[in-house]
Amino acid sequence: MIPQSVLDNLKIASFNQIQEQAIVASQKGSDVVILAPTGSGKTLAFLLPVLNRLNKEAKGIQCLILVPSRELALQIELVFRQMASGFKITCCYGGHEVKTELNSLKEAPAVLIGTPGRIAFHLDAQHFDESTITTLVLDEFDKALEFGFQADMGYIIGALRSLTQRILTSATNMEEIPDFTGLQNPVTLNFLTHSEIVPAVTLKKVASKAEDKLETLFELICSIGNEAMLVFCNHRETVDRISDLLIEKDLIHDIFHGGMEQDERERALLKFRNGSNLILITTDLAARGLDIPEVAHIIHYQLPHTEDAFVHRNGRTARMNAKGTAYLILAPDEQYPFLSAEIETIDLKGPYPMPQDSAWQTLYISAGKKDKVNKVDIVGLLLKKGGLQKEEVGLIEVKDQAAYVAIKRTQMAKVVKKLANEKIKNKKVKIEAAF
Repeated sequence: MIPQSVLDNLKIASFNQIQEQAIVASQKGSDVVILAPTGSGKTLAFLLPVLNRLNKEAKGIQCLILVPSRELALQIELVFRQMASGFKITCCYGGHEVKTELNSLKEAPAVLIGTPGRIAFHLDAQHFDESTITTLVLDEFDKALEFGFQADMGYIIGALRSLTQRILTSATNMEEIPDFTGLQNPVTLNFLTHSEIVPAVTLKKVASKAEDKLETLFELICSIGNEAMLVFCNHRETVDRISDLLIEKDLIHDIFHGGMEQDERERALLKFRNGSNLILITTDLAARGLDIPEVAHIIHYQLPHTEDAFVHRNGRTARMNAKGTAYLILAPDEQYPFLSAEIETIDLKGPYPMPQDSAWQTLYISAGKKDKVNKVDIVGLLLKKGGLQKEEVGLIEVKDQAAYVAIKRTQMAKVVKKLANEKIKNKKVKIEAAF
């Protein structure tokens, strides 16, 4: 049984339909396939059965979770930590320091999560003992296949001789599941068309000449105002071009695409998540697997070429029974077979005022988990020595080597000045606005 404390820690009243059915199916000992759209609660749908199977008396790694991207790995790690189960979890992915991961693997975690390439590397180098792993999760498996991870996944799964249960999740219904997964007569939970699960997204068209799309986008952003929005593009170059426009307009935003360094991508997501930045311009890299709550608006500056990709993008809004709006900026000659002819077309009747800067700004602290720093330490520092009130401190995220805190933008300069020479856990730290 899932302890009530897990519900309390996750700040939810009850589990949804997909999570309840996943728990029941897992308890029967069967392999499980979970098919559900982005934003439907798939992460908890496999983490809850995993938690049910973990044994506090057992030694070594009990569960391996393979994911197609480092952002997804970090997100699952965050959710698992929020459950406060008492079990150790370690996250391994490309771009992360190998030395840091080796130190974490010295004392085997109960749950190991990572990208196929990095897990295959550690397995090949015998950095962990795979013989104790009894549960395997393949999350966003369709995306992992799309990214070409078949060989690494096949190698890893082939080395796991003690598996007693496999759980696979996908946001699309695959015609055939590859044999290398080793699934045996799985119970399939298909929620791809359930009205209770499918996001309640309102679609709206914005007509624009192709040469005017940038200005149309800016006008649309201004019409939406001071609310969180994701702007989707098909190419990195387009993301950068839109960013150049918004820099010229002095409008705070961030970008997110595969051409960025990992730490840049993580920081962009973090600032969007904590409300410091309300506009994130991205490629389809952000369409799946990332927990970005309360995104009320999706803007398709360019539409994807497939309906699946369109659905995944829209899954970034209307998450977990909420509602959202997706705007489609379309030139007269743009036609997409998956779009209904009945989508409402809206007229932008500006001029609209420029959106205001977010009330929040992100503070960087050069100390993290490896320095034994936690959220309580940070709150104490900000309130006692930084002069902040509780309501002036927002979301705190503590990473391995650093911590990030949303504080009221109006207090940033004062706090940085007051904490210029302060220490945390007897270590002198750099404290500054995060950029």
